[in-house]
Order: sequence, then C-alpha cells, then structure tokens
Amino acid sequence: MLELESGSNPTDNQDTSSSSGFSSIKALSSLVYGQSHTAQQDLRTVYHAISGDAIYQVSSQGINMQSVVDYAKQHGSAIASWTFHQRANALKQVAQYLLERKEHYYELAKATGCTRKDAWIDIEGGIATLFAYSSLVRRELSDETALVEDAWIPLSKHGSFGAKHILTAKAGVAVHINAFNFPIWGMLEKIAPTLLAGVPCIVKPATEGAELTHAVVKDIHASGFLPEGSLQLICGQTYDLFNYLGPQDTVTFTGSASTGQKLRAHPHLNQYSIPFSMEADSVNSAILTEDASDETIDLFVREVFREMSTKAGQKCTAIRRAFVPAALLETVQSRLVAKLQKVVVGNPELAEVTMGALASVKQKQDVAEKVELLSQDAEIVLGSHLRQDYTIQAQQPVKGAFYPPTLLVCKHPTEAKYIHQVEAFGPVATLMPYQNFAELADLVARGEGSLVASVVRNPEQNIEQLIAKIAPWHGRLHILDAESTKESTGHGSPLPYLVHGGPGRAGGGEELGGLRAVKHYMQRTAIQGSPNAMTQIGHSWTAGAHVHEDRVHPFKKSFDELRIGERLLTARRTITESDVVNFAGLSGDYFYAHMDKIGAADSFFGERVAHGYFVVSAAAGLFVDAAVGPVIANYGMDNLRFVEPVKIGDTIQVELTCKQKTPKQLKDPTQKPHGVVVWDIKVKNQRDDLVATYDILTLVERAA
Repeated sequence: MLELESGSNPTDNQDTSSSSGFSSIKALSSLVYGQSHTAQQDLRTVYHAISGDAIYQVSSQGINMQSVVDYAKQHGSAIASWTFHQRANALKQVAQYLLERKEHYYELAKATGCTRKDAWIDIEGGIATLFAYSSLVRRELSDETALVEDAWIPLSKHGSFGAKHILTAKAGVAVHINAFNFPIWGMLEKIAPTLLAGVPCIVKPATEGAELTHAVVKDIHASGFLPEGSLQLICGQTYDLFNYLGPQDTVTFTGSASTGQKLRAHPHLNQYSIPFSMEADSVNSAILTEDASDETIDLFVREVFREMSTKAGQKCTAIRRAFVPAALLETVQSRLVAKLQKVVVGNPELAEVTMGALASVKQKQDVAEKVELLSQDAEIVLGSHLRQDYTIQAQQPVKGAFYPPTLLVCKHPTEAKYIHQVEAFGPVATLMPYQNFAELADLVARGEGSLVASVVRNPEQNIEQLIAKIAPWHGRLHILDAESTKESTGHGSPLPYLVHGGPGRAGGGEELGGLRAVKHYMQRTAIQGSPNAMTQIGHSWTAGAHVHEDRVHPFKKSFDELRIGERLLTARRTITESDVVNFAGLSGDYFYAHMDKIGAADSFFGERVAHGYFVVSAAAGLFVDAAVGPVIANYGMDNLRFVEPVKIGDTIQVELTCKQKTPKQLKDPTQKPHGVVVWDIKVKNQRDDLVATYDILTLVERAA
C-alpha cells in the first residue's frame, strides 16, 4: 500500500498529528465521487507560514480509492464525448469564473508566506494558463473529438490504400500529484491539457498550500462548466490509489526527485506500463559569458537576484548555480551582495517587506540542512541562519518560516560535490568561477540534468558552441542580452507554449509545450485503409476519396449545406506571354526566370515560366464565384507547394474540394454566424500533371 505524502519539493513533513488539542481547527475535505469527504483520523496539521498558528488539518483516511478511480471513468469520461472546441470553451468559462474570485485566493495565499506579487504568479499565472490553452486549442485544432495528426501517407501504387495517425482520448484517468510551491498554477497547468484531451483528473496537492487548491477545485465544481467527475481532489495521502490504475491511465508528479523515484518504481505502474511523467527539483544554472560588458554583468546580477528573492526562492526553476568568468567573480559578488542586502524579509502585510517566508517551518529546517551541506564546498558570504545579515520584520520571527537570502561562493567548483548535487529549495544560490569554455560545459553537465539554464551574453556574441554543449542537459535555455531583456519573461517562468521539464535528475518529463501536453493524454494510433475510410474517420476529405458534384457552385452554398468531399472542376485557362508580362508589371517581380528569355534558357527550367503566385491568382479566378453569396472572406492559405513549372502556352485547370468544416464561436453577437471551410486546391496542366497544391480557408455563413 502506497502511503507517501508525495506532493512536495522537497518531501513533505510526515508528521501526522492527531486532532487532539486542535478541535477548533477546520479539517480540509477531499472532493471525491461527488461528495465532500472529511476524515477524523490520521490528521496532519498545517501551520501559518508567518505566525506559526495552526490553520487547518488534512487527512484522506477513509476514502475508497477504487471508487475515486471508478467515478472518474464512469462520470468524468463524459468529457471525451465533447469536441475540442467544447472542451476549450468550457475551460475558458472556468478561467473567467476563477478570475472573478481571485481576491479570495489572494487572501488564502497569505498563510503560505508569499507576497502578493509572488501569489500573482500562482493565482493569475495559473488562470492565464487556462486561457492560453483554451485559445490554443480553438485556434489550432478542428472541432472534433479526435485529432488527425498528419496527412495521407500512401502505401500503394494507385492510392487506394494508405494511412494516417490519429489521436484519441485515453479511456482512463490522469492522476496529478503536485508540489507545495504553486498550489494553484501547479494544478491548473496540468489539468488544462488533460481536460482538453478529454481525460478526467484526480488531483492530489501537497499538504502545505492544499487550502488554495481546495478553494479553486471547489469553485470549479460550483461553476458547473465541466462534467461531474471530471475533476476530483484528494487532500492527504494517496494510500493505495495506484493499485486501482490501469493501462489507460496516466500519472504526473512534481516534487522531490527522491519521492518521485519511489513513486515511479511502484510495481503496479510497471506492470501495466502506466505513463509516469516527473518534474523534479534540479540545480538550474545561470551563465555569464566571457568578456561581459558592464551592462551584461548588471543583467546577470539582476536575473540571479530575482530568482533568489521571488517566491523566497521556492521555484523548481530557480537559479541554484551561477557561473561567472574567473576574472569577474569579485565584481559579480559585490554587486549581487549589494542588491541582496536591500531585501527586507518578513510579514508581507508590512509595506516595507519585499520577501516573505518559506512555506513551513519544516521547509526552513530542510533549507538550513541543505545549506550546511553546500557550505562544505563553498563559503557563505551572505545570509543563512548562521549569520546576522538580516532582521526579520515580523511579530514572531522565530515561529514563522523565515529564511534570509543566502549567497555562497565556491572558488574551486571542479573539486566540489554538493554544489552540483544538492538543491536548497529556498532563497539560496552559489557563485562559482570558470576558467574556459570546456570547463564551463563540464561544470554545467555535473548537475546531471536541469529544467532551465540562462545564458547572459553581450549582444551579437556567438554562443552557438556553448548552446550545443549544454542543450542536451536542459529542458529550456533562456538567452538574455540587452536586446531580449526589454520583453523577456525571465529565467524562471514556464510558459504554456514551451516545454517545462528536463532530463536526468530533473525527472525526464515534459509538461506544457503547447499541444504536446494535450497529446500526452491521448493515444496515438496508426489507421490504415482506403481514402474513403480515412475521410469517414477523420471528418476530413482525403485525396482519392469519393467526391460529390452538382450544378450549384460550392461558393453559393452555406456552411450547413456544404458536404465534405464536395468538388468543383473548373474551366481551363491557357497561360500567355501577356499574362506573365502583366503580372510582372503589377507585382514588381521581374525575376529572370519569368522575364529574361536568354537567362531562362540557361536555367533549371530551360525556358521562361509563369510566376508561381500568378498561377495561384489565376487559379482563384477559375474557382471563385464572383456573385454575392454565403462566402464572407478568404481566411488564409496553408501548405502551398509549386510542384511543376507552368510555361507559356500551358493550360491549367483547378479541382476545388471541400476538405473540412469548423464552426466558429462568435466573439461579437452582432456578427453573422459563420464557420471556417478548408478547401483542397489542386492545379493541373493539360497533361493532368499537378503543378500546384494548397489549402485555402474561407469564412462561410452558417445557420444561427
């Protein structure tokens, strides 16, 4: 039976205080199988990070974990029957609902010790992730329940047999085990792609901060925008939950590497090959390149300072190792110390305080222990619990989880051990010099895999070789210079569109990354068959499938009247020398292959050819119906390829086929209802050779 309290980074306190003496403290409920479950035994008490007062208790004792899994699959799986756009619209509504209630979350966040600025990352950053994923899916995916991943792959001579890859929602549940440092963002960035994939979620937050997760999940339930059972919350231990998972299920984990490795080795996960994605603590780096200018040094110092002081250093992406050229070590050290000395540590309710507390006293103890280990390799030059560099601005500084910004300097990093292996999960970083490029690459690699590294350089400085050496050890590289700093999102900011994860000790997992995260919860299947079978399964016309023709021009039909596979074979047009000359004059394109008879004769083509964009324009003239009708506008063009040259005297003809239809949600209620129609365009010459192929997208009126 699994009884790890496994949602923290580092490992959660295993203290299981009884409820005796805490009768007035609320017990945080779990929200499972349509009920609110509050345990009375095996309770663990959580304390206010600033005052040290007991604020709530947590236990999942008595929950039937098999029923939790069954409930998700029996009820929450209804989301799989929704289309991508239905899921995305629901997610957008959830995000708006949460945003309207954000002040309640900010109030609860005070107990975690962070400033409002720090809480913004968790609260509004998390909600923004929902908005971003909703927009991405509505923009990039069709309004279907399954995703056709690639184009037709012909597997036969005459095109009657081929294949495509499709992605369908897994018929299971995703279990998300989260860390304490981002109780809202950490949950939302996982459930967004999961729900968009059509898979229900079971969330287990870390005990510290679980009150915030609970508040958000409770509000999501109250919003009514998601199917019952699509999101459940377990506050407390997971007990034997893993024993009830199966081959269609997925587990993700964010937290300490040691806890994650124990979970990953669970025999039930191995028996059923259950995917386990892990994002663990790592010793992320910042690198100042050689010959750095004064301005570049300041950029480097600012970035290290920000990562040490934001969220009191409790970010899985925070900078732990700061590498600088040996000649610049003293300069960087003095500037960084000067900035850190201005940090005011204490109760964030006080106006002068710029950095709050760690999440718990246990966390403070853990950071102190890790700093002791680091100090065996390096000298503490500022902060730590051993020095008196800071005064804590709080009524009861001893009871709170306060830990000052702590800077160490390791002058011999090639001989060090703990600096490259141990992460103090707080406002702690180590400066160290490097002698040359080869030594720097070796030192970075000694971290054995990290989430992110920042390379701070002079503008135009070539760092290609450095990137090639360190990229395999990182999930993300952040290049900072005077140009990018104007709009850079910073070293420590995972973004919805970029992969968040890293190799080796960082866990080997990949979260976020745009649609990659959605696909993680779906099954990729190769489908083989005829073009007609592919069209039927993917709801997208495949070349070679049946077409439908009638006497009514497709552009005279509304979105609702159009059928997938509806085709128009146009009249023909012979390309003349006047066409080429006139288009050159209109476009200003006098490229020799079009206009220079002698130059074209010696070219790849052997003679003059028509402009490719004239061919596209002439094709439009052949298939467009000029009269007022349901077609509103051309929405764009995709996948344009010029296959064969069109020479003067060639005759072209166009095959226009309705390929795919996607209704659009109206942003403005005064707009006419419409949808996007994708048309397959094939331009052929008099020999029936394909000369150009592309998709055009049109906005077409539809019924309300």
